[in-house]
Amino acid sequence: MRELKPILIDKYILAALQEDMTSGDITTDAILKDERAEVNLRAKDKGILAGLDVFKRVFEILDQEVAFEFYFSDGDEVNNKDLIGKISGRAKAILEGERTALNFLQRMSGIATYTKKMVDALDSDHVKILDTRKTTPNMRIFEKYAVTLGGGYNHRYNLSDGIMLKDNHIDAAGGIREAVEKVRRLNPFVKKIEVEVENFDQVREALEAKADIIMLDNMDIEEIKEACKIINKRAIIECSGNISLENINSYRDLDIDYISSGAITYSAGVLDLSMKNLKIY
Repeated sequence: MRELKPILIDKYILAALQEDMTSGDITTDAILKDERAEVNLRAKDKGILAGLDVFKRVFEILDQEVAFEFYFSDGDEVNNKDLIGKISGRAKAILEGERTALNFLQRMSGIATYTKKMVDALDSDHVKILDTRKTTPNMRIFEKYAVTLGGGYNHRYNLSDGIMLKDNHIDAAGGIREAVEKVRRLNPFVKKIEVEVENFDQVREALEAKADIIMLDNMDIEEIKEACKIINKRAIIECSGNISLENINSYRDLDIDYISSGAITYSAGVLDLSMKNLKIY
């Protein structure tokens, strides 16, 4: 995801706000009317910022006159106690949107931060790190965007975006060759075909079927080296399965193109951020 436009994200933000305010904010409604306020956005940990536009959009939906002054941008590294920016507008809108806005920003920043750690641990000029579809329901557009800010790359966005023949597809079709032939017959030539393989016989079968991308699933380092020799540059090579922050560096010198990791989304925590020192004016 290169850009998060309102037309793409507003429905998700509205759903999150509706989840948090089924009948308004009964606490804020009791103590505020039309007062205006300013509040600071601060970091409480070190990490990569991701999602400032989403953070802003939450408040813009609640208050069209809200104003922002940011001192950092998406992709920047922040440290504990850094003042990221200031938000000013109707006090009620600021308090109503605070948790929803922070939830998006903290989650996205956590993913960007974890992705950056994975990229740094891999330390490779030629192997790219990809995300997967292992994302939080209804958060995919935000989480995949966050991956790119951490230096990672996006795999297919959804089931309509690319062809990937996994073990169950292959079993259902009766084999790799049969599966490739069926998807090739019904899909346009511009769509690459990726095949997931688990052993050397499947590697050879995928090559014979002229798969564009071969995913080496859950192979150890020595098996990957042998599979690369068999493929011999005749297909793009992706590795996946049990690749973590602790072992990813062992893949850096392999003759592969991509590593896909669900961990960069589902194992990422949040970056601790807060809105503090609200002042009514």
